[in-house]
Amino acid sequence: QVQLVESGGGLVQAGDSLRLSCTPSRRTLSRYMGWFRQAPGKEREFVAAINWSGGSTRYADSVKGRSTISRDNAKNTVYLQMSRLTPDDSAVYYCAARSGVALTTTASRYDYWGQGTQVTVSS
Repeated sequence: QVQLVESGGGLVQAGDSLRLSCTPSRRTLSRYMGWFRQAPGKEREFVAAINWSGGSTRYADSVKGRSTISRDNAKNTVYLQMSRLTPDDSAVYYCAARSGVALTTTASRYDYWGQGTQVTVSS
């Protein structure tokens, strides 16, 4: 079974930047990779997604313009760079992998998930 391992979360202050990383164990990155987040009492929501080449990306409106998803296939890692963080960005961030035929923002279409990394933004 594929395991995705996220890292880079932590406690930051509002206005700070953060870079999350995700690496799968025992295999290479999937064709499509995504980031989702879930805050306490809320449903899991889409954050960003990227295709194999990195030439196609999608972002949630809430992070567009201040976040960048990227991947380094040689290092087998996908990244989520977030800036101008606010307390509303506080959540557990999950990495997800999909081997389907299209980029998607729908969580149920992703095949594998990581355990998540906590991001807490203090005001």
